[in-house]
Amino acid sequence: MNKYKDMSFLDHLEELRWHIIRSTFAVLIVAVIAFLAKDFIFDQIIFGPKKGNFISYEIFCSISQSFGGTAFCFDELPFRVQSRTVSGQFSAHLWTSILAGFILAFPYVVFEFWKFISPGLYKKEKEAARGFIFISSLLFFIGVTFGYYVVTPLSINFLGNYTISSEVFNDFDLSS
Repeated sequence: MNKYKDMSFLDHLEELRWHIIRSTFAVLIVAVIAFLAKDFIFDQIIFGPKKGNFISYEIFCSISQSFGGTAFCFDELPFRVQSRTVSGQFSAHLWTSILAGFILAFPYVVFEFWKFISPGLYKKEKEAARGFIFISSLLFFIGVTFGYYVVTPLSINFLGNYTISSEVFNDFDLSS
């Protein structure tokens, strides 16, 4: 503990730098793995909500049928995804991999953040914050799951079917 009390401001910055570097390496390692798992990530995860057999649509279809409607009952959403730039697919692949790397490495990033902050806390504060890494990671993954299974299907269904005229066909760009 004395080591941390005797550190100068620049020593603290150096310590923070190493925590950020380790977090970045963790994100990059997971991003490389996600980059190699391109088919699974795009076909099953990214484009999963475009398919009519996506689990959220099946649940929403059952709920709407119980109320006498069929708003969420369909086989395929009526739009296409296209890439309009030469590097569009590669850029999407790269940025999706980095985002997946951050999402999956989030518990480690929080752990590194905690390792930097915790030496400056009193014992009572550390005890009060016990479970911080687990709870923050759990809440983060709950938010990601909610966004993927509830917000995304509702948004895709509404925006994919929204038209101002029958003359306009929806061709969405890959970055959308």
